[in-house]
Amino acid sequence: MPNKIQPITNRKINIALVGCGRISQNHIKSIGIHNQLAKLTAICDPSTNQLDDTQTLIDEIKTTKNIPFERPKQFTNYSELITEIKNQNIPVDLVVLTTPSGLHAEQVITAANAGLHVCTEKPMATEWKDGQSMVKCCDQACVHLFVVKQNRFNSTLQLVKKQLKAGRFGKLAMVTVNVFWHRPQSYYDQASWRGTWGLDGGALMNQASHYVDLLDWLVGPVETISTSIATLGRCIEVEDTAAMQLRWRNGALGTMAVTMLTYPKNLEGSITLLGETGTVRIGGPAVNQIEHWEFADKSPDDKLVAEASYTTTSVYGFGHPIYYENMLKTLQGKDQALCNGREGLRSLEILIGAYRSAHEEKIIHLPLEQ
Repeated sequence: MPNKIQPITNRKINIALVGCGRISQNHIKSIGIHNQLAKLTAICDPSTNQLDDTQTLIDEIKTTKNIPFERPKQFTNYSELITEIKNQNIPVDLVVLTTPSGLHAEQVITAANAGLHVCTEKPMATEWKDGQSMVKCCDQACVHLFVVKQNRFNSTLQLVKKQLKAGRFGKLAMVTVNVFWHRPQSYYDQASWRGTWGLDGGALMNQASHYVDLLDWLVGPVETISTSIATLGRCIEVEDTAAMQLRWRNGALGTMAVTMLTYPKNLEGSITLLGETGTVRIGGPAVNQIEHWEFADKSPDDKLVAEASYTTTSVYGFGHPIYYENMLKTLQGKDQALCNGREGLRSLEILIGAYRSAHEEKIIHLPLEQ
């Protein structure tokens, strides 16, 4: 990221939230938690009902949590929001996008060209060239591009990442990731963009995107990918089930199995790492429970296993507030972004490679530029 970016100092960071679907609640709650650093000045969604529901949530948080939320200005059109910001009719420093994935690239570039910092939910884009264009545009505009990877901040994964850095696993042999979730047809029928190639993506691109990120963030650069996808139980364009075989540059082999057809509810989101001197399995619905932990050596970290595990019924986990802290402090110039646009490209590259493998029925070698 260029050094020309000026930090925001001596005031709160003004945020516009674009997209008022279900994940937007995590962002609103995170802004509320960090109300001393940030302020929500605008919300935008084409649905007035969604805007009303979001305002109701804001009012509820304000009352029950005693958080000084001011009433944000409402917009039903993204272009109108950007115009009002450019005309200085509403203060905004950061645009947060919780919109359909296929819209992210155009919306990021529009915001960057207006001189605004941008944060986008996963995946950052549905096309490789779009992801690259987003990073390039934000660099040229001297603004930050953040990509939400809240699972990286899970206490369970942070603890495992520490052991990997310390070399406690020795040489990794096998890594397996399972995402066995339930998404009924009614989920896809909620909006016309769900389950489409152009705006959404399938089980890998949408639901399992954060787990795809773990393949690189935890284990390291991927060398080859071989993938099969299928639409077996839902009336959608994209896949509801996928199976991936991987080889990492460090020599490890692995698999990733994903389906949205688990009956009757989400079963697990897990990752198992098998090395010559260590074995760990993290399970639960959202990699929130350390189920097995064994190493050849001893470490004070071994006593932190029970503390790192936590209970949740949400597949989102509790990483958004911690993610926001890093993002806001980065904008203040007090920290470095842990999940910027280039980090987003790393997992997008694996996703695009997986789909190319499935559609072309061949092994794909990374990086894609080769």
